[in-house]
Amino acid sequence: MRTRIHRASRSSARLVPALALIAVLVPAIAAAQFGAPERPATSTAVGEKYHIEVGGTFWNPDLFGVISSEQFGLIGTDIDFVTDLGYTKKRFRDFRIVLRPGTKHRFRAQYTPIVYTAQTTFNRNIVFNGITFPLALPVESSFGWKVWRFGYEYDFVYTPRGFVGVLLEVRHTNFSAELASPLASEFTTAKGPLPAIGLVGRAYPIREVALNFEVSGFKVPDIDPKYQANYFDWDIYGTVNLSEYVGVQVGWRKLSTFLNIEQDKGDIKFQGLWFGAALRY
Repeated sequence: MRTRIHRASRSSARLVPALALIAVLVPAIAAAQFGAPERPATSTAVGEKYHIEVGGTFWNPDLFGVISSEQFGLIGTDIDFVTDLGYTKKRFRDFRIVLRPGTKHRFRAQYTPIVYTAQTTFNRNIVFNGITFPLALPVESSFGWKVWRFGYEYDFVYTPRGFVGVLLEVRHTNFSAELASPLASEFTTAKGPLPAIGLVGRAYPIREVALNFEVSGFKVPDIDPKYQANYFDWDIYGTVNLSEYVGVQVGWRKLSTFLNIEQDKGDIKFQGLWFGAALRY
């Protein structure tokens, strides 16, 4: 019995290289026989022939945030999203669309709605928007950060295997925060358009796989210390194109915002992995 097993394994060892050789030779013989052209190494990447691209992602970021709000001459407490409000990591959806009228021109829109809610009990006195929320009082809180991005991208370097471009954007941000307890309820909101400029790049190590990099943001000039603001958005991701029309994606994104307007302050960061897909036409 041992001898038979040994012979069978030797036969299998000879069979595997033979099958591999056949798998290599048959397509080559067929191409020579029927005149099938060999694909050049610099041929156009898969996924670049489209006019409309629609994408959706699931983003599961880590959260860091501190906000404060002053009113009636009362300086607000720095409220931490995690230690004070008890917010935990959760998943959000993100929607993207790209209109591409020409090879180097792309019009882009993106919507990222972020909403946290929680119930907690403060372990210290909290002053928010001129109201004191005392120690050990149960509190319901909500925080919303919803951003529409509208931009134009021009790819000043474009090749069959990648591009580098500049991005000009307007971001409409809608911010809201609310605290509610049996004794009081207070909220603050802010919204408005903000400009942004950025750099984008894409490279195809192989025809079906794209590696993408994008960074954009804006910083208010340091003219008055009472008014400070900056925000940056980093996005690094890969796309596996199953065809010209369908791609699956995985990436890492970091969104940071800092606002200091007189006595109101917000320092917020979201970062983590996301997964998504893109459909093209």
